[in-house]
Amino acid sequence: MMEKQIKDLAWNTFKQTGNIDTFMELMQVENIEKNAKQDIAKNVEETQYGNIKNEGDNPFRK
Repeated sequence: MMEKQIKDLAWNTFKQTGNIDTFMELMQVENIEKNAKQDIAKNVEETQYGNIKNEGDNPFRK
């Protein structure tokens, strides 16, 4: 929802001002928010399930 609002704001600002820099800055804000949401989801998953990666030190495999 917020991403569409930022995109609309960026587009409308660009249409009114003709300043592509403003449009690009607002698009960067959108990307930062999207990446932050992904990072938060990843951190929540790691908190719930632990860091699941193969460390190669499983004592049952030796």
